[in-house]
Amino acid sequence: MATAAAAAARFTPAILPRPRRRVPAPCASASSASGRGNRRLRCEFVASVGNGALSGEDDPRLIDRQKALDAAMTDINNSFGKGSVTRLGSAGGAFVETFPSGCLTLDFALGGGLPKGRVVEVYGPESSGKTTLALHAIAEIQKLGGNAMLVDAEHAFDPAYSKALGVDIENLIVCQPDNGEMALEIADRMCRSGAIDLICIDSVSALTPRAEIEGEIGMQQMGLQARLMSQALRKMSGNASKAGCTLMFLNQIRYKIGVFYGNPEVTSGGIALKFFASVRLEIRHIGKIKSVR
Repeated sequence: MATAAAAAARFTPAILPRPRRRVPAPCASASSASGRGNRRLRCEFVASVGNGALSGEDDPRLIDRQKALDAAMTDINNSFGKGSVTRLGSAGGAFVETFPSGCLTLDFALGGGLPKGRVVEVYGPESSGKTTLALHAIAEIQKLGGNAMLVDAEHAFDPAYSKALGVDIENLIVCQPDNGEMALEIADRMCRSGAIDLICIDSVSALTPRAEIEGEIGMQQMGLQARLMSQALRKMSGNASKAGCTLMFLNQIRYKIGVFYGNPEVTSGGIALKFFASVRLEIRHIGKIKSVR
């Protein structure tokens, strides 16, 4: 009997007390939500500045940092000119000004019109209305008393058609350059003069580099136009912003070879213009307007 009792005690599992779950201490303001046996507690703490506490204006560390920031900004403005660095709240030109494009629905979509002092790209297939939109924008800027310039790199300017759209061709500045370097250099100089409000370049595809013109037809010239546009935009974008001159580039589209998935269309002149442009407008021909008699 003693042996059987010892064997039973040996194989009988011990019954241990069930551990108690720890409950977090109650907070000042707590709300509990139970779901599937789980309890969630949300605590809200209210921090108040009492007597003896330091606020942001009285903290000596913040005061020293603010003094160091003001001293650095003053030193930079003295070295590089007034307004090199400024707080956006005290800047006068915090918002970008716009002017009408000649199309009311387009102005509504753009939030007021074309931006001043920015780069705008207008691209699309042939006969889609790119030049027409540019001429309407020129007419609108002239109505506001501004000056406009057309860089006709395609050598296809039509004065009669421009006049019919409302362009003051007598005061319109027109340039028909011999090569791409000449076109962009003239546009940059006119932009830096501060007397031009809108410069339209028609078109990027016609900005032929000088090396390509001087070479023979059929010679392989890799990336000349893309390099030309990249160098020009690095200079012209900053000058346009300072002068408040809008640079409108008209561009054509090309097709990639061997593209089976995705959009095979690509604009000419490299990808630099895509990055520098604040507004990119794609124009498509969707139908003809038939006159009703």
